[in-house]
Amino acid sequence: MELFTTTEEHEELRAAVRAVVRDKITPFAADVDEHSRFPAEALDALVATDFHAAHIPEEYGGVGADALASCIIIEEVARGCMSSSLIPAVNKLGTMPLILAADEDLKKKYLPEVASGRAMFSYGLSEREAGSDTASMTTRAVRDGDDWVLRGTKAWITNAGVSKYYTVMAVTDPDGGRGRNVSAFVVEDGDEGFTYGEPERKLGIKGSPTRELHFDNTRIPGDRMIGREGDGLKIALRTLDHTRVTIGAQAVGVAQGALDAATAYVKERKQFGKAIAEFQGAQFMLADMAMKLEAARQLTYVAAAKSERTDDDLGFFGAAAKCYASDAAMEITTDAVQLLGGAGYVKDFPVERMMRDAKITQIYEGTNQIQRMVMARHLIK
Repeated sequence: MELFTTTEEHEELRAAVRAVVRDKITPFAADVDEHSRFPAEALDALVATDFHAAHIPEEYGGVGADALASCIIIEEVARGCMSSSLIPAVNKLGTMPLILAADEDLKKKYLPEVASGRAMFSYGLSEREAGSDTASMTTRAVRDGDDWVLRGTKAWITNAGVSKYYTVMAVTDPDGGRGRNVSAFVVEDGDEGFTYGEPERKLGIKGSPTRELHFDNTRIPGDRMIGREGDGLKIALRTLDHTRVTIGAQAVGVAQGALDAATAYVKERKQFGKAIAEFQGAQFMLADMAMKLEAARQLTYVAAAKSERTDDDLGFFGAAAKCYASDAAMEITTDAVQLLGGAGYVKDFPVERMMRDAKITQIYEGTNQIQRMVMARHLIK
Protein backbone atom coordinates (compact mmCIF):
# COMPACT_ATOMS: atom_id res chain seq x y z
CA MET A 1 0.00 0.00 0.00
CA GLU A 2 1.40 3.35 -1.02
CA LEU A 3 1.43 5.78 1.91
CA PHE A 4 2.21 9.45 2.18
CA THR A 5 5.48 10.70 3.53
CA THR A 6 6.60 14.24 4.21
CA THR A 7 9.76 14.92 2.25
CA GLU A 8 12.65 17.12 3.32
CA GLU A 9 11.11 19.82 1.10
CA HIS A 10 7.80 19.55 2.96
CA GLU A 11 9.52 20.07 6.30
CA GLU A 12 11.56 22.99 4.94
CA LEU A 13 8.27 24.49 3.73
CA ARG A 14 6.76 24.02 7.19
CA ALA A 15 9.68 25.85 8.80
CA ALA A 16 9.40 28.71 6.31
CA VAL A 17 5.63 29.11 6.79
CA ARG A 18 5.99 28.86 10.57
CA ALA A 19 8.51 31.72 10.55
CA VAL A 20 6.22 33.94 8.45
CA VAL A 21 3.25 33.15 10.70
CA ARG A 22 5.25 33.84 13.87
CA ASP A 23 6.56 37.20 12.64
CA LYS A 24 3.82 38.56 10.37
CA ILE A 25 0.48 36.87 11.22
CA THR A 26 0.18 35.73 14.85
CA PRO A 27 0.99 39.21 16.27
CA PHE A 28 -2.20 40.55 14.65
CA ALA A 29 -4.50 37.56 15.32
CA ALA A 30 -6.08 38.90 18.54
CA ASP A 31 -6.73 42.33 17.00
CA VAL A 32 -8.21 40.76 13.86
CA ASP A 33 -10.59 38.76 16.06
CA GLU A 34 -11.41 41.64 18.40
CA HIS A 35 -12.36 44.03 15.60
CA SER A 36 -13.74 41.46 13.13
CA ARG A 37 -11.44 42.86 10.46
CA PHE A 38 -9.91 41.16 7.43
CA PRO A 39 -6.27 40.19 8.17
CA ALA A 40 -4.63 42.42 5.58
CA GLU A 41 -1.21 41.89 7.17
CA ALA A 42 -1.59 38.13 6.66
CA LEU A 43 -2.62 38.56 3.01
CA ASP A 44 0.43 40.75 2.35
CA ALA A 45 2.76 38.27 4.10
CA LEU A 46 1.30 35.25 2.32
CA VAL A 47 1.39 36.89 -1.11
CA ALA A 48 4.99 38.03 -0.57
CA THR A 49 6.05 34.44 0.11
CA ASP A 50 3.76 32.71 -2.46
CA PHE A 51 1.86 30.91 0.32
CA HIS A 52 -1.53 32.48 -0.54
CA ALA A 53 -2.45 30.10 -3.40
CA ALA A 54 0.45 27.68 -3.67
CA HIS A 55 -1.74 24.97 -5.23
CA ILE A 56 -2.03 26.74 -8.59
CA PRO A 57 0.00 24.91 -11.28
CA GLU A 58 3.19 26.44 -12.65
CA GLU A 59 1.74 26.82 -16.15
CA TYR A 60 -0.66 29.43 -14.74
CA GLY A 61 1.98 31.34 -12.81
CA GLY A 62 1.67 29.40 -9.56
CA VAL A 63 4.27 27.45 -7.61
CA GLY A 64 2.51 24.13 -8.22
CA ALA A 65 2.57 22.92 -4.63
CA ASP A 66 1.27 19.40 -4.13
CA ALA A 67 -1.80 18.73 -1.98
CA LEU A 68 0.24 17.84 1.09
CA ALA A 69 2.30 21.04 0.79
CA SER A 70 -0.93 23.06 0.54
CA CYS A 71 -2.19 21.35 3.70
CA ILE A 72 1.03 22.12 5.56
CA ILE A 73 0.71 25.80 4.63
CA ILE A 74 -2.91 25.95 5.80
CA GLU A 75 -2.11 23.99 8.98
CA GLU A 76 0.75 26.29 9.96
CA VAL A 77 -1.23 29.47 9.27
CA ALA A 78 -4.21 28.13 11.28
CA ARG A 79 -1.85 27.38 14.16
CA GLY A 80 -1.34 31.12 14.51
CA CYS A 81 -4.60 32.57 13.11
CA MET A 82 -7.56 30.58 11.79
CA SER A 83 -9.05 33.60 9.99
CA SER A 84 -5.82 34.03 8.02
CA SER A 85 -5.72 30.34 7.05
CA LEU A 86 -8.90 30.92 5.07
CA ILE A 87 -6.88 32.95 2.53
CA PRO A 88 -5.03 29.93 1.06
CA ALA A 89 -7.89 27.54 1.87
CA VAL A 90 -10.61 29.54 0.09
CA ASN A 91 -8.36 30.43 -2.84
CA LYS A 92 -8.06 26.67 -3.36
CA LEU A 93 -11.80 26.10 -2.86
CA GLY A 94 -12.75 28.85 -5.33
CA THR A 95 -10.29 27.85 -8.05
CA MET A 96 -10.51 24.06 -7.75
CA PRO A 97 -13.60 23.88 -10.03
CA LEU A 98 -11.57 25.64 -12.75
CA ILE A 99 -8.56 23.38 -12.23
CA LEU A 100 -10.78 20.28 -12.40
CA ALA A 101 -13.20 21.22 -15.17
CA ALA A 102 -12.66 24.55 -16.94
CA ASP A 103 -11.36 24.95 -20.47
CA GLU A 104 -7.88 26.37 -21.05
CA ASP A 105 -9.11 29.86 -21.90
CA LEU A 106 -10.92 30.18 -18.58
CA LYS A 107 -7.93 28.84 -16.64
CA LYS A 108 -5.56 31.25 -18.38
CA LYS A 109 -7.91 34.16 -17.74
CA TYR A 110 -8.33 33.72 -13.98
CA LEU A 111 -5.69 31.45 -12.42
CA PRO A 112 -2.67 33.72 -13.08
CA GLU A 113 -4.39 36.61 -11.27
CA VAL A 114 -4.89 34.47 -8.19
CA ALA A 115 -1.39 33.02 -8.43
CA SER A 116 0.11 36.52 -8.52
CA GLY A 117 -1.91 37.69 -5.52
CA ARG A 118 -3.82 40.32 -7.52
CA ALA A 119 -7.14 38.55 -6.82
CA MET A 120 -8.75 36.10 -4.43
CA PHE A 121 -11.36 33.52 -5.45
CA SER A 122 -14.40 32.43 -3.36
CA TYR A 123 -16.98 29.67 -3.74
CA GLY A 124 -20.76 30.10 -3.95
CA LEU A 125 -22.66 26.86 -3.39
CA SER A 126 -24.77 27.12 -0.20
CA GLU A 127 -28.10 28.88 0.20
CA ARG A 128 -30.19 29.53 3.32
CA GLU A 129 -32.53 26.66 2.45
CA ALA A 130 -29.92 24.59 0.59
CA GLY A 131 -26.97 23.96 2.88
CA SER A 132 -26.46 20.22 3.30
CA ASP A 133 -29.11 19.63 0.60
CA THR A 134 -27.24 21.44 -2.17
CA ALA A 135 -29.37 19.98 -4.97
CA SER A 136 -32.40 21.94 -3.70
CA MET A 137 -30.79 25.31 -4.53
CA THR A 138 -33.06 27.96 -6.05
CA THR A 139 -30.52 30.33 -7.68
CA ARG A 140 -31.28 30.29 -11.40
CA ALA A 141 -29.27 30.98 -14.53
CA VAL A 142 -31.41 31.60 -17.62
CA ARG A 143 -29.91 31.58 -21.11
CA ASP A 144 -30.24 34.85 -23.03
CA GLY A 145 -28.54 34.67 -26.41
CA ASP A 146 -24.88 33.78 -25.77
CA ASP A 147 -25.15 34.98 -22.15
CA TRP A 148 -26.66 33.68 -18.91
CA VAL A 149 -28.69 35.80 -16.49
CA LEU A 150 -28.37 34.92 -12.79
CA ARG A 151 -31.09 35.48 -10.21
CA GLY A 152 -30.95 34.41 -6.58
CA THR A 153 -28.88 34.50 -3.40
CA LYS A 154 -25.97 32.48 -2.02
CA ALA A 155 -25.37 32.37 1.73
CA TRP A 156 -22.42 32.04 4.13
CA ILE A 157 -19.83 32.83 1.47
CA THR A 158 -16.33 32.95 2.92
CA ASN A 159 -14.21 36.02 2.08
CA ALA A 160 -17.15 37.57 0.21
CA GLY A 161 -16.46 41.21 -0.56
CA VAL A 162 -12.66 40.84 -0.49
CA SER A 163 -12.48 38.18 -3.20
CA LYS A 164 -12.56 39.47 -6.76
CA TYR A 165 -13.92 36.26 -8.34
CA TYR A 166 -16.57 33.68 -7.36
CA THR A 167 -17.41 30.19 -8.54
CA VAL A 168 -21.24 30.18 -8.41
CA MET A 169 -23.54 27.21 -8.83
CA ALA A 170 -26.99 27.85 -10.35
CA VAL A 171 -29.87 25.77 -11.75
CA THR A 172 -29.80 26.00 -15.55
CA ASP A 173 -32.52 23.42 -16.26
CA PRO A 174 -35.39 23.66 -13.72
CA ASP A 175 -37.11 20.65 -15.31
CA GLY A 176 -33.94 18.54 -15.44
CA GLY A 177 -33.03 15.67 -13.15
CA ARG A 178 -32.14 16.66 -9.59
CA GLY A 179 -28.38 17.07 -9.29
CA ARG A 180 -27.92 17.05 -13.07
CA ASN A 181 -29.52 20.44 -13.72
CA VAL A 182 -26.94 22.73 -12.08
CA SER A 183 -24.10 24.55 -13.85
CA ALA A 184 -21.04 26.42 -12.57
CA PHE A 185 -20.09 29.98 -13.52
CA VAL A 186 -17.41 32.55 -12.75
CA VAL A 187 -18.90 35.76 -11.39
CA GLU A 188 -16.70 38.85 -11.11
CA ASP A 189 -16.86 41.57 -8.48
CA GLY A 190 -18.35 44.51 -10.35
CA ASP A 191 -20.67 42.49 -12.56
CA GLU A 192 -23.88 44.49 -12.92
CA GLY A 193 -26.59 43.31 -10.55
CA PHE A 194 -24.10 41.46 -8.29
CA THR A 195 -24.04 42.78 -4.70
CA TYR A 196 -23.16 41.58 -1.20
CA GLY A 197 -25.22 41.23 1.96
CA GLU A 198 -24.12 42.64 5.30
CA PRO A 199 -21.26 40.78 7.04
CA GLU A 200 -22.50 37.99 9.31
CA ARG A 201 -21.78 38.36 13.04
CA LYS A 202 -20.08 35.10 13.93
CA LEU A 203 -18.84 33.03 16.87
CA GLY A 204 -15.38 32.62 15.38
CA ILE A 205 -13.19 33.19 12.29
CA LYS A 206 -14.17 36.83 12.71
CA GLY A 207 -11.36 38.07 10.48
CA SER A 208 -12.77 36.22 7.49
CA PRO A 209 -15.83 38.07 6.17
CA THR A 210 -18.90 35.88 5.60
CA ARG A 211 -21.66 37.47 3.49
CA GLU A 212 -24.47 36.69 1.09
CA LEU A 213 -24.09 37.05 -2.67
CA HIS A 214 -27.09 38.65 -4.37
CA PHE A 215 -27.76 38.25 -8.10
CA ASP A 216 -30.37 40.60 -9.53
CA ASN A 217 -30.43 39.79 -13.27
CA THR A 218 -26.64 39.50 -13.30
CA ARG A 219 -25.52 38.93 -16.89
CA ILE A 220 -22.69 36.41 -17.33
CA PRO A 221 -20.99 35.84 -20.72
CA GLY A 222 -21.43 32.25 -21.90
CA ASP A 223 -17.68 31.65 -21.93
CA ARG A 224 -17.64 31.98 -18.12
CA MET A 225 -19.38 28.63 -17.62
CA ILE A 226 -17.05 26.14 -15.90
CA GLY A 227 -17.20 22.75 -17.59
CA ARG A 228 -20.33 21.55 -19.36
CA GLU A 229 -23.91 22.65 -18.78
CA GLY A 230 -25.50 20.46 -16.13
CA ASP A 231 -22.18 19.35 -14.61
CA GLY A 232 -22.13 21.99 -11.86
CA LEU A 233 -23.06 19.81 -8.91
CA LYS A 234 -20.72 17.04 -10.04
CA ILE A 235 -17.91 19.62 -10.22
CA ALA A 236 -18.90 21.03 -6.81
CA LEU A 237 -18.76 17.63 -5.13
CA ARG A 238 -15.47 16.69 -6.80
CA THR A 239 -14.09 19.99 -5.55
CA LEU A 240 -15.17 19.23 -1.98
CA ASP A 241 -13.49 15.82 -2.10
CA HIS A 242 -10.19 17.70 -2.46
CA THR A 243 -10.85 20.74 -0.28
CA ARG A 244 -12.31 18.91 2.73
CA VAL A 245 -8.74 17.73 3.28
CA THR A 246 -7.73 21.38 3.77
CA ILE A 247 -10.39 21.76 6.49
CA GLY A 248 -8.74 18.82 8.21
CA ALA A 249 -5.47 20.73 7.95
CA GLN A 250 -7.07 23.85 9.44
CA ALA A 251 -8.42 21.81 12.33
CA VAL A 252 -5.02 20.21 12.95
CA GLY A 253 -3.41 23.67 12.92
CA VAL A 254 -5.76 25.33 15.40
CA ALA A 255 -5.58 22.25 17.66
CA GLN A 256 -1.78 22.39 17.58
CA GLY A 257 -1.84 26.06 18.50
CA ALA A 258 -4.11 25.32 21.47
CA LEU A 259 -1.99 22.37 22.63
CA ASP A 260 1.17 24.51 22.42
CA ALA A 261 -0.43 27.28 24.49
CA ALA A 262 -1.82 24.87 27.10
CA THR A 263 1.46 22.97 27.46
CA ALA A 264 3.42 26.19 27.96
CA TYR A 265 0.91 27.42 30.54
CA VAL A 266 0.78 24.30 32.73
CA LYS A 267 4.58 24.20 32.91
CA GLU A 268 4.64 27.75 34.28
CA ARG A 269 1.47 27.91 36.41
CA LYS A 270 1.99 26.75 40.01
CA GLN A 271 -0.62 25.48 42.45
CA PHE A 272 -0.10 23.65 45.77
CA GLY A 273 3.59 24.43 45.51
CA LYS A 274 4.32 22.84 42.13
CA ALA A 275 3.67 23.29 38.42
CA ILE A 276 0.25 22.08 37.20
CA ALA A 277 2.16 19.97 34.67
CA GLU A 278 3.35 17.75 37.53
CA PHE A 279 -0.20 16.67 38.36
CA GLN A 280 -1.27 13.40 36.75
CA GLY A 281 -4.75 14.77 35.92
CA ALA A 282 -3.21 17.49 33.76
CA GLN A 283 -0.71 15.08 32.23
CA PHE A 284 -3.46 12.70 31.15
CA MET A 285 -5.36 15.58 29.52
CA LEU A 286 -2.26 16.67 27.61
CA ALA A 287 -1.53 13.08 26.53
CA ASP A 288 -5.07 12.61 25.20
CA MET A 289 -4.93 15.97 23.38
CA ALA A 290 -1.60 15.12 21.72
CA MET A 291 -2.75 11.60 20.80
CA LYS A 292 -5.95 12.82 19.12
CA LEU A 293 -4.00 15.58 17.36
CA GLU A 294 -1.41 13.22 15.94
CA ALA A 295 -4.09 10.78 14.75
CA ALA A 296 -5.89 13.69 13.05
CA ARG A 297 -2.67 14.89 11.42
CA GLN A 298 -1.76 11.45 10.04
CA LEU A 299 -5.27 10.91 8.65
CA THR A 300 -5.22 14.37 7.05
CA TYR A 301 -1.82 13.78 5.46
CA VAL A 302 -2.91 10.41 4.04
CA ALA A 303 -6.01 12.12 2.63
CA ALA A 304 -3.78 14.83 1.11
CA ALA A 305 -1.67 12.17 -0.62
CA LYS A 306 -4.87 10.62 -1.98
CA SER A 307 -6.00 14.07 -3.17
CA GLU A 308 -2.72 14.49 -5.04
CA ARG A 309 -3.24 11.14 -6.80
CA THR A 310 -7.05 11.50 -7.06
CA ASP A 311 -7.44 7.98 -5.65
CA ASP A 312 -10.81 6.25 -5.99
CA ASP A 313 -11.31 6.37 -2.22
CA LEU A 314 -10.51 10.10 -1.92
CA GLY A 315 -14.18 10.83 -1.15
CA PHE A 316 -14.04 8.62 1.94
CA PHE A 317 -10.67 9.90 3.13
CA GLY A 318 -11.48 13.56 2.51
CA ALA A 319 -14.66 13.21 4.56
CA ALA A 320 -12.86 11.18 7.25
CA ALA A 321 -10.01 13.68 7.60
CA LYS A 322 -12.35 16.67 7.81
CA CYS A 323 -14.71 14.92 10.24
CA TYR A 324 -12.15 13.35 12.58
CA ALA A 325 -9.77 16.32 12.67
CA SER A 326 -12.52 18.87 13.31
CA ASP A 327 -14.06 16.78 16.10
CA ALA A 328 -10.59 16.39 17.58
CA ALA A 329 -9.90 20.12 17.27
CA MET A 330 -13.10 20.98 19.14
CA GLU A 331 -12.15 18.59 21.95
CA ILE A 332 -8.52 19.75 22.10
CA THR A 333 -9.30 23.48 22.11
CA THR A 334 -12.00 22.96 24.76
CA ASP A 335 -9.53 21.01 26.93
CA ALA A 336 -6.95 23.76 26.42
CA VAL A 337 -9.40 26.30 27.84
CA GLN A 338 -10.01 23.93 30.77
CA LEU A 339 -6.30 23.51 31.49
CA LEU A 340 -5.86 27.28 31.69
CA GLY A 341 -8.81 27.53 34.08
CA GLY A 342 -10.05 31.10 34.55
CA ALA A 343 -7.20 32.36 32.37
CA GLY A 344 -8.48 30.21 29.52
CA TYR A 345 -11.83 31.97 29.54
CA VAL A 346 -10.47 35.49 29.01
CA LYS A 347 -9.04 37.11 25.91
CA ASP A 348 -5.61 37.69 27.48
CA PHE A 349 -4.79 34.18 26.25
CA PRO A 350 -5.44 32.82 22.71
CA VAL A 351 -7.14 29.53 23.61
CA GLU A 352 -10.67 30.96 23.94
CA ARG A 353 -10.33 32.35 20.41
CA MET A 354 -9.01 29.02 19.16
CA MET A 355 -11.97 27.21 20.73
CA ARG A 356 -14.42 29.58 19.01
CA ASP A 357 -12.56 29.33 15.71
CA ALA A 358 -12.37 25.53 15.83
CA LYS A 359 -16.16 25.15 15.89
CA ILE A 360 -16.65 26.12 12.26
CA THR A 361 -14.47 23.22 11.06
CA GLN A 362 -17.26 20.85 12.17
CA ILE A 363 -19.79 22.78 10.08
CA TYR A 364 -18.52 24.22 6.81
CA GLU A 365 -17.82 22.27 3.61
CA GLY A 366 -20.45 19.85 4.86
CA THR A 367 -21.40 19.28 8.49
CA ASN A 368 -19.81 16.31 10.19
CA GLN A 369 -23.16 14.53 10.02
CA ILE A 370 -22.96 14.86 6.22
CA GLN A 371 -19.33 13.60 6.29
CA ARG A 372 -20.53 10.46 8.06
CA MET A 373 -23.15 9.98 5.33
CA VAL A 374 -20.45 10.36 2.66
CA MET A 375 -18.24 7.79 4.39
CA ALA A 376 -21.11 5.33 4.89
CA ARG A 377 -22.11 5.55 1.22
CA HIS A 378 -18.54 4.72 0.20
CA LEU A 379 -18.59 1.68 2.48
CA ILE A 380 -21.98 0.46 1.26
CA LYS A 381 -21.17 1.08 -2.40
